[in-house]
Amino acid sequence: MNMSVLTLQEYEFEKQFNENEAIQWMQENWKKSFLFSALYAAFIFGGRHLMNKRAKFELRKPLVLWSLTLAVFSIFGALRTGAYMVYILMTKGLKQSVCDQSFYNGPVSKFWAYAFVLSKAPELGDTIFIILRKQKLIFLHWYHHITVLLYSWYSYKDMVAGGGWFMTMNYGVHAVMYSYYALRAAGFRVSRKFAMFITLSQITQMLMGCVINYLVFNWMQHDNDQCYSHFQNIFWSSLMYLSYLVLFCHFFFEAYIGKMKKTAKAE
Repeated sequence: MNMSVLTLQEYEFEKQFNENEAIQWMQENWKKSFLFSALYAAFIFGGRHLMNKRAKFELRKPLVLWSLTLAVFSIFGALRTGAYMVYILMTKGLKQSVCDQSFYNGPVSKFWAYAFVLSKAPELGDTIFIILRKQKLIFLHWYHHITVLLYSWYSYKDMVAGGGWFMTMNYGVHAVMYSYYALRAAGFRVSRKFAMFITLSQITQMLMGCVINYLVFNWMQHDNDQCYSHFQNIFWSSLMYLSYLVLFCHFFFEAYIGKMKKTAKAE
């Protein structure tokens, strides 16, 4: 118990963070995520059209800096939200960890919850590097970016149950993913198994997202005050996680299983 309390000691910037202002701002401005998404989509199609006639940019150093910044941010986010999640699990149990709204306004996690949803806008910048470096842009990449931004901003304003799990899992996966991107961009040779591990982690995250949605839906039927959400949110969240699950599984088989079979045939 002492270790859990010690882990949850707040930094000064976490204490000073005003979650009420943040939640109010998101309630008033969450629809701007549609504008960001529209501009992002326009950039994708416009940028690819422009780059068709140009030589690709190298951008190795900016990419290292970009990926490293997001890796450090995600690592800190994963450590802080993870510590809070473990504390709730150990002291109050699974149901409370899923249903408790304190993730949005409690000590430690309140800052990182808001930082998480805001970060989904600048994370769209990942795609800038893909387009300017003339790399392959798959549907999963830009679909994932747009829908995560829209859903995160839509959900934060209502402080719905399950958000703590969604954010903590995403921070954890991104901590590993952006660290991998930073190492690759810096020129380090990283085992292909590491990339496979990241994709499997993402598939596991999507499965867990579906499970959390089921638990929220089940528990809110019995006591909506203790496990607050609404059917519309669960519908969109379930649709999103199921689509991710299908797309990431398809990507895994295309990128790894399919290539292994081709290599085996060639040999």
